[in-house]
Amino acid sequence: MLLDVLSSHRATLELKCVGLNAELAWRSVEPSTLSLLGLVRHLADMERRWFRRVMAGHDAPARFSSEHNPDEDFDGAVADPAVITAAWQAWREEVAFADSYVTSAADLDITGKDAWRGTVSLRWVLIHMIEEYARHNGHADLLRERIDGAMGV
Repeated sequence: MLLDVLSSHRATLELKCVGLNAELAWRSVEPSTLSLLGLVRHLADMERRWFRRVMAGHDAPARFSSEHNPDEDFDGAVADPAVITAAWQAWREEVAFADSYVTSAADLDITGKDAWRGTVSLRWVLIHMIEEYARHNGHADLLRERIDGAMGV
């Protein structure tokens, strides 16, 4: 059930971006620097952090942000076709890893270690990711509506 809800939120993010190219990088809700492309990059990093690093224990640094530039996921979201392609590829790879990890997990009570939260269960991570997508899908609603008036799912 949790994976189904998370998948629905992921699909909503994709739908908010359908039909856009360079517009994905528009910061359309001033003065915020958020963009749809920045959200894709940010959520790729969040998928990577929680599933690959925290739960699977991989040494996998963030793809788009760093300790020295924590906002690069948003700041580096520019209207370059290569940047757009790389963002979607990274997001899809991280989603695929997360889905594979969850479906192969023994149960939702397995744990991982997070430097900020301490010990977290897979159940907690799934709920947190649903929360993360829900919050950012609200941002995506506003961004997309400002770009071209598109509303709805």
